[in-house]
Amino acid sequence: MIIVFYLVLIFFFAFLLVKATDILIVNFRALSLKTKLGKFALTSLILGLATSLPELFVGLSSAFNNQPILSLGNIIGANIANLSLVLGGAALVVGLINIKEGFIRRDIFYAFLAASAPMILLFDKFLSRIDGLILLVFYIFYQVVIFSERRGGLVKEKVSIVKRFLRKVGQKETKKEIVWIFIGIILLLISANILVILASRLAIVFNLPLFLVGLLIVAAGTTLPELVFSIKTLKEGQKEMFFGNLLGSIVTNGTLVIGLVALISPFRIQAFSDYLLATMAFLIIFGILFFFIKTKQKLERWEGVVLLLIYLLFVFLETF
Repeated sequence: MIIVFYLVLIFFFAFLLVKATDILIVNFRALSLKTKLGKFALTSLILGLATSLPELFVGLSSAFNNQPILSLGNIIGANIANLSLVLGGAALVVGLINIKEGFIRRDIFYAFLAASAPMILLFDKFLSRIDGLILLVFYIFYQVVIFSERRGGLVKEKVSIVKRFLRKVGQKETKKEIVWIFIGIILLLISANILVILASRLAIVFNLPLFLVGLLIVAAGTTLPELVFSIKTLKEGQKEMFFGNLLGSIVTNGTLVIGLVALISPFRIQAFSDYLLATMAFLIIFGILFFFIKTKQKLERWEGVVLLLIYLLFVFLETF
């Protein structure tokens, strides 16, 4: 009975985390329109980080509560879920996802490197502050150098947009959105902090590794924004936004979030067998996904079902 109570509370506050993210996205979108920053600002400055906010706030909260291993489990679990649960679920709902050849060669490779970076640095079972700095440098490299190479001159455009945004954000017509954005941030902080506390208690009461709680339970909740956003963008025919958001979330999780966590609270892995299984699951899922999209440059409904089944198998193996 107690486990049901804890699970209900965890999923309630995970839902609150998702709703807070929705509040931020909606009001950032309205702010973008009122300040006339357009679609580019919305996609490059807002949505790139917005759907990773749950993982970011859970990570910061766990680091400040001296439970950074929860964030590692959340990040690895979220990235596995992004490649299988989110992508597979989107393919199942939409039916067919066409993929460009350039995306296969470049974008998914960068995402793989970003998601693998913390696993490589954890070869000695310890993530130090230096490792955290390396991950943050990787994140900056991806956002600035690679992005500018792909769309030449974009960095200067970003700087110009930020300046325009800061000039207009204090005007009267934007005050409503600013208030809601602060409310969304407060809800994120509260729900993330309570999630960390509940996950810690669940781990203690039932003698579960904190890494495992983050890997399966917390990650399932924090991945909801990506799933909802992915299905919505694909139904609207916005494939670039779908892949940009999905891969951007993986890169942000694997570099920025876990890098900040390591800077605040370096940690050592205790439940190494659970971590090793999760690492193998990520590599296998990535390999199968790459095979699917490389052979035909598209992801069909039955392939989405395969990805979902692999995710369920991973959850079963980790649990039992």
